[in-house]
Amino acid sequence: QVQLVESGGGLVQAGGSLTLSCAASVSTINSMAWYRQAPGKQRELVASTTTTGHTNYADPVKGRFTISRDDARSTVYLKMNSLKPEDTAVYYCNVKTHFSASWGQGTQVTVSS
Repeated sequence: QVQLVESGGGLVQAGGSLTLSCAASVSTINSMAWYRQAPGKQRELVASTTTTGHTNYADPVKGRFTISRDDARSTVYLKMNSLKPEDTAVYYCNVKTHFSASWGQGTQVTVSS
C-alpha cells in the first residue's frame, strides 16, 4: 500500500497563491495527479503529469496552476496562482504505480473573496 502525505493547504485571499505537495512512500511511480472536491460536487481532475513529463490541466485552472514532480523525492507539487473563491475545495493527490492507485488524505484550500 502506497502512503501519501499531503501538505500546503490553507486559507488565502482571492488573487493569492498556494503550493500543495504530496510525498509518496514508493519510488517507482507512473502518473501523479491532483483532484479536488468542493462541497456538494463530484471529485474532479485538476492536473496530472506522467513520467514523460506530459501534463494535463482542467480548463478552469489552465494558466493559473502548475503541476510538477520531483522523482528523486517521489513528490508531486501543485503551484496555484491567482486563486479564486471557486477554487475552494479539498484537494487530493493521486499516485499510480504499475500495481495500484492511491489517494492522499486531502488538504483543504479555502479562498476568500
